[in-house]
Amino acid sequence: MAANRLKNGIGQLLIVGFDGTEMTSQISSLLTRLQPAGVILFARNIKTPEQTWRLLRDCRKCVATPLFTCVDLEGGRVDRFRDALGPSPSAADVFATGDRKLFRKHGQIIGENCRALGFNVDFAPALDLAYEASRNVMSSRAVSADPKQVVEYARQFLAGLREAGVLGCGKHFPGLGEGELDSHHELPVIEKSLAKLWAQDLLPYRTLRTHLPLVMISHAAYPQVTRERTPASLSKKWITDILRKRIGYRKLIVSDDLEMGGVLSAAPINEAAVEFVRAGGDLCLICHREEYIVQAYEALLQTADRDPLFAGRVTESVRRVLMLKKKSAATLRKTKAPTPAATDKLTRKLWEFSERIRLMQLERGGPAGPPE
Repeated sequence: MAANRLKNGIGQLLIVGFDGTEMTSQISSLLTRLQPAGVILFARNIKTPEQTWRLLRDCRKCVATPLFTCVDLEGGRVDRFRDALGPSPSAADVFATGDRKLFRKHGQIIGENCRALGFNVDFAPALDLAYEASRNVMSSRAVSADPKQVVEYARQFLAGLREAGVLGCGKHFPGLGEGELDSHHELPVIEKSLAKLWAQDLLPYRTLRTHLPLVMISHAAYPQVTRERTPASLSKKWITDILRKRIGYRKLIVSDDLEMGGVLSAAPINEAAVEFVRAGGDLCLICHREEYIVQAYEALLQTADRDPLFAGRVTESVRRVLMLKKKSAATLRKTKAPTPAATDKLTRKLWEFSERIRLMQLERGGPAGPPE
C-alpha cells in the first residue's frame, strides 16, 4: 500500500465516538483528519430527533466516503433514544411473547426510529445465551438459554431492521452467556471447551452467518480454547481461525469498545487496535476519548508503514469495509430531517408497541411495570 493510500485508508478501520450534541471545530477537525469508517452516538449525544439528525448530517460533511452512522439500540437497558422518542421494550420481554411477528416488529420499529434520526447501523441484536452465570450482567438483553430460540428471535429482529433500511450486528462473539464479570470494567474468563461453545454459544453465529452484516467481538477470555487469557477481541484463533475460516463468516468484524476495561487490562489502546486488526478484525470501535482514537490511528498507521504483512492485513479490511459500503449504498444514503409530525408518529407507534408487550406480560402474570 503506497504511503498516501495507506494514510487515507487507515481511517476506514475506525468507528469513533465523541462528547456533545452539536458539531464543534474539535470534532470536525478529528473527523476530517481521520476520515473514519463511521461514528457512534450515545445518549450523551442524543437530545431530540432533529438535533441528532443534524449532528449526523454534519459528521457526514466531514468524511469523503459514505459513513456508517451507528448506535447501540436493543431496547430495555440498552436504549439511547429513551429521552428522544420514549422507551423501547427489552429483547427478553418481546421474546417472552413467543410471537415471531412481534420479534420482527421489534426490529422494524427500532430500525425505523434509527433511520428517522439518521442512523444506518444498529449494534443489535445480542446473541448471548441467557445462562444463570451472566444474569446479573446481561439481564433482559439475553432472550434464552436455548441457542435455537436465540436464532429465531434474532433472525426476525434482523429482518425487521433490514426492512427499515438499517444494518444489524450480532454480538458479543463468541458469547458472554457464561460470563460472570462485566467486560466494561473487567475481563470475564469463561472456562468452556470449544466443543461446548460450538454446540451452544456459537450456534447463532453459525446459523445466521449470511444474515449478519457485522459481528462484534467480545472482550472475554476463553482459556480452554486459546490456552491463554487473551480477550477474544485480540485473538487470531477466535477471529480468523474460528469465525472467518471454520464458521465461514465473510462480512465485517467490529471490536467491542476498545476503551473497555476488559481489553485495556490486556493491552493499552494503541496495541489493542493493532492486535485486533492483526488478528483479523476490520473495524476498531473507540467510543469516547479523542486521545485514544488518535493513539489507535497513529499506531495502525505506523505499524502498517513498517510491517508489510500488517499493511496487507489493513488493505484486506479496508477493501471489505468499502465493499459493504458500496453494496449498502442505499442504506447509507442520508435521510430527510424528521418533522415534528413524523416524530409524533414514531413516538406513538413505539408507545403502542410497548403497551402491547406490557399487556401481554400482564396476561402471562409477568411484571406490570414500564420497559426497563
